[in-house]
Amino acid sequence: MATSLEETSSRDAALGPADIELADTTLPFTATATKTKDQDFLVTFDPSFDVDNPKDWPSSRKWSVTDVLSATGFNRIMVSTIMAPALSTIAYELHMSSTEAVMAFSIYLLATAFGPLVIGPLSEVYGRKKVLHASNVWFLVWNIVCGFARTKEVLIASRFLAGFGASSIYALAGGVLSDVWRPEQRGRSLGIYLLIPLLGAAVGPIIGGFMAFRTTWRWMFWSTSIFQAVMIVISFQAFHETYAPTILARRAATLRKDTGDIRYYTAHECAMADRSLLSILTQALTRPLRLLLFHPVIQITAVISAVSYGILYIVLATFADLWTKQYGQSVEISGLHYIACALGEVAGSQLGGPLMDAYYRRQQSRHPDTVLAAEHRIPLSFPGFIIAAIGFLIFGWTSQFRVHWAVVDIGICVAMFGEQIAGLPLSAYTMDAYAEHASSALAASQFLRSLSAFLFPLFAHAMYEKMEYGWGNTMVAGLTLVTGAMPVVLWVWGKDFRGRARGTV
Repeated sequence: MATSLEETSSRDAALGPADIELADTTLPFTATATKTKDQDFLVTFDPSFDVDNPKDWPSSRKWSVTDVLSATGFNRIMVSTIMAPALSTIAYELHMSSTEAVMAFSIYLLATAFGPLVIGPLSEVYGRKKVLHASNVWFLVWNIVCGFARTKEVLIASRFLAGFGASSIYALAGGVLSDVWRPEQRGRSLGIYLLIPLLGAAVGPIIGGFMAFRTTWRWMFWSTSIFQAVMIVISFQAFHETYAPTILARRAATLRKDTGDIRYYTAHECAMADRSLLSILTQALTRPLRLLLFHPVIQITAVISAVSYGILYIVLATFADLWTKQYGQSVEISGLHYIACALGEVAGSQLGGPLMDAYYRRQQSRHPDTVLAAEHRIPLSFPGFIIAAIGFLIFGWTSQFRVHWAVVDIGICVAMFGEQIAGLPLSAYTMDAYAEHASSALAASQFLRSLSAFLFPLFAHAMYEKMEYGWGNTMVAGLTLVTGAMPVVLWVWGKDFRGRARGTV
C-alpha cells in the first residue's frame, strides 16, 4: 500500500538490527535507504490522486514548468541560428576563413550532440530542477564570453561551451513533459511546448540580420544573455521538481525524520541500496549510448530525426544566401523570409498536437480495456513526410527559376509544416516507449540529430553550387521520402524490439 506523508509510525513493530541494511549515504537523493521488503513502508504515489505526483498537479503548475522550458528553449535555439546572417561580418572582423566562420556557427550544434549524453542521465540521478538551474548558469557565462570574443579561437571555443550548456533543453524537455503529462495529453503539451522554441530558430536569423546591419554583431550575444539572466530568475521561482523518484525520495526522507522510523523507503532507493555513487553515475551516464547501440527503436528514430534536423539546418544556413545572391535582396530583408519557416513549423506543431491527441483518444475508445502500445503513435507521421517532400520540390524549383518570392516562401512553409507533422508523433513514441528513462532516450536521439545539424550545413553551399536549388532540393525531397518509410519497421516490429532490448536499459 502506498505510504503518504500523513501516515505516522503507528506501526511500531520494529525490525531487528540484522534485518536492516543502510544504503550508501552518498546517494544523490540524500536519503538513507532500507533494504527491507516490507511493503507497508514502501513510499509511493497514491494511484487515485496524489498532490505530489506531477501527473496530478493542477494545470497551472503543469503549464508553469512547461512554459519555463519553452521560453528557455526559445533563447537557446535562437542563439544557435542568430549568427547566420552575420557570418561574413564576423569573419571579416576576426580574420576568419569561410570554413572557420561556418565552424563558429555549427560548433554550437556539435556541442548539443554531446551535452545531452551527460545532462539527460544526470537529471535521472539528481532530478530535473538542479540540472536545469546549473545548465542555465553555464550557458549564460559562455554566451557572454562569445560577445566579448576578440579572436576566432575564443569565439569558437566559447560557442562550443555555450552549446554544451544549451543542450540541456534537448535532454530535459522530453523528460519533464513525460513526467508531468499523461499519454492522452502528449500531443497538446508537445505542441504548446514547441510553439516558442520553433519561433526561436526562425527569429534568430531575423534579429541577427537587423543587428548585423545596424549595430555590432556582439549584441547578438549580449541581448540573448540579458534574456537568459531574466529566465534564470524566473526558473528559480516557477520551475518545480518533476522527476518522480526524486520527489518520492524526499517524501521518504521526511517520513523517516518525522517518525524516527528508518524503515520507510522507495523502490528506487531499494534498487540503489547496494551500489556506490560511482556505480550509479556510470550506469546513468552510459545509458544513452547503450540505448543507441543496442535498441533498434532508438536507432531508427534517431536516424529519422537526424536526417530531418540536418535538412532543417541546411535551410537555416543557406536561406539568407538564397535571397541575397539569387534575388539580390539586402541582408535585412533576407532575414525576414525566415518567418515562412517559422509559420510552417508553428502551424505543424499546433495542428499536429491536437490531431495526435484526438487520434490517441479514438484508438483508446476502440480498445478501452487495454493500455495502448507506443506504436499507435506512428501512423500519423507518414502524411507529414509526404507533405514535406512536396514542399521541398516547390521550394527548390521555384527558387531555381526565380519565381516570385511569395511562392518560394510558400514552398518552404509547406516543407516545414510537413516536417513538424511527421516529427511530433515520433517524439511522443519515444517518450511513451521509454517513459522511465525519457531523458536518456531523447538524449540518444539528440546525439545523431545534433551531429547532422553540425555536418549538413558544411556541405550545403557546395551542394547548391553544384546541383543548384532545383536538383539540390529534389535530392532533399527524395531523402525525406526514404526516411519517411522507415517508421513502417517500428509499426510492424517496434513492440518486439522493445521487449528484446529491455534488459539493456
